[in-house]
Amino acid sequence: MSGTLWYTAAVRSQNIRLALDHALLKMALTDLVLTKRFLDELGPALISQKSIFLYGPTGNGKTSVVRRLSRLHQDTIAIPYAVEVDGQVIVLFDPAVHEIVESPLSGLDQRWVVCRRPCIIVGGELEPSMLELQMEESSKVYAAPIQMRANNGILVIDDFGRQIVSPMHLLNRWIVPLDRRVDYLTLRYGLKFQIPFELTVVFATNLDPNDLADEAFLRRIPNKIYVDAVNNDIFERIFVRVVKERRLACDPDASTFFRKLCLEMGGELRACQPSDVLNTLVSISEFEGTEPQINPKSLARAAGLYFAKPKGMPIPD
Repeated sequence: MSGTLWYTAAVRSQNIRLALDHALLKMALTDLVLTKRFLDELGPALISQKSIFLYGPTGNGKTSVVRRLSRLHQDTIAIPYAVEVDGQVIVLFDPAVHEIVESPLSGLDQRWVVCRRPCIIVGGELEPSMLELQMEESSKVYAAPIQMRANNGILVIDDFGRQIVSPMHLLNRWIVPLDRRVDYLTLRYGLKFQIPFELTVVFATNLDPNDLADEAFLRRIPNKIYVDAVNNDIFERIFVRVVKERRLACDPDASTFFRKLCLEMGGELRACQPSDVLNTLVSISEFEGTEPQINPKSLARAAGLYFAKPKGMPIPD
């Protein structure tokens, strides 16, 4: 059996449906404040193992969610260090994304390694070459593209639409893999071969999906989940949680004051604002050699640095 057939058989056999329910999903994302509606939509999408579109206003938790998706997989997989095609070597194992675990299997072929299911996140650095085989001139071996390294796991395209590669190029490149679960790679001298495309692709963007892709491609992404702006209650819960996690001294009514402050200075509430502004507040305290105190004056001062224009709002005495 050729290298690609062995590899394909291994990937297919390890593409096990995710065992997930509401309680397990909530536990995996326990350090985030999320609505039941969002969890009710995300859970079935992950179980389906089909591609997912997370979209909505910036700063409301899309990146925070996708960075925690790897917690959902508690099992391990076996992958080859490399795959041979027509006498050419393609290096698959990447220590940056494949976390080795101690193998309980005795007598495992030394050409294989046991690791956790990969979760690869790429953002603005994504470029066309990362989707294809790349030969390293010094060693004359190929490096596997990101989708091959992400097989049996998750691949997140964060800030989709803001990459070096155009959205249309990426969508055209993956329209067949997303539909048929197979991908085609080409060696330098033109030989084309097939590999499995058994991964969950998550596109996260603050742009309108209809502006990024046509109907034919959007049909191949069956799970489209809108991440809405946070409401007053969620915003204050996020603020309280961040304060508690950092063990900061805080005035009793600071969360309500801060919510009104963000609405006045920023015009809208975003899930990122409590953490971002408190980071600034702590930095101010470090600079002045004082203990951070969360009160109207310190919050207004930090918010004045965070927001582009404070709109003439006075700092309380």
